[in-house]
Amino acid sequence: MVAVTYTCPRCDAVVTLHRDPYLADKSVTPFALDGWEYAPAYGDFEDAEGVEIVCGASETDGEGCGELFYLNFVNYEEGREVDARTTPADVSFDFLR
Repeated sequence: MVAVTYTCPRCDAVVTLHRDPYLADKSVTPFALDGWEYAPAYGDFEDAEGVEIVCGASETDGEGCGELFYLNFVNYEEGREVDARTTPADVSFDFLR
């Protein structure tokens, strides 16, 4: 197991997950990707397509915003990487950040 840190895409809080090093990260997003299956950060996520993280939970170093964000792993179907799909309603543009 290795400790890997991620940053909340909303408030920049740092989150640390302990996971196997063979998992390949694809992205960290404020929304779930269409068709991805997520496991909780405190559970066994070795077979999941990503991890659902609550910013401010015990994995967070310091205070967080309390919002969900998602760690997405690289996934393959028939030997090819699966493209991430999102719906326009999931995407927001916050230009004031």
